[in-house]
Amino acid sequence: MDQIYILAIIVVAAYILQIVFGLRQIKHFNTVYSQLRHKGRVAIGRRSGKIKVGTIVMFALDASGNVLDARKMQGTTVMATFKPMLNYIGQDIHYLDKYNPIVRSENKLLQTAIEDARELFLRVEAGNYKDVPKVASPFNMTDNLKALVTHFKLQMKK
Repeated sequence: MDQIYILAIIVVAAYILQIVFGLRQIKHFNTVYSQLRHKGRVAIGRRSGKIKVGTIVMFALDASGNVLDARKMQGTTVMATFKPMLNYIGQDIHYLDKYNPIVRSENKLLQTAIEDARELFLRVEAGNYKDVPKVASPFNMTDNLKALVTHFKLQMKK
């Protein structure tokens, strides 16, 4: 019986640590976003990972789309933090696609996140951005069906 209590205490402690470190990571994200926002518009790209590595990139942009500052966060744990991407400073976000040699030198996950930031920036710039969630909770069937219908509608428009 004592082993069950010890196991329960360990599980609860791990859960609380996960929450604390998650909140710390969110605070770090907000701080970096605020720093970049003071420099100009911010384009954010992500490549989410449930079990695999997740990646987030943020680009601070001037009025013409040139990168003033670039940061990436890549990792599987809540201990991941943003790191600068110096070779993107001065680049035009319009040309940061999969054919760009700088982007091609990155790993596939980071390439996907960079392309997501570029695509989102281009859609906002063109004025046809609609916020569609990429991942819905598996437990909420109503949201899943709505997301599926919206996904099919967007695919039919293309």
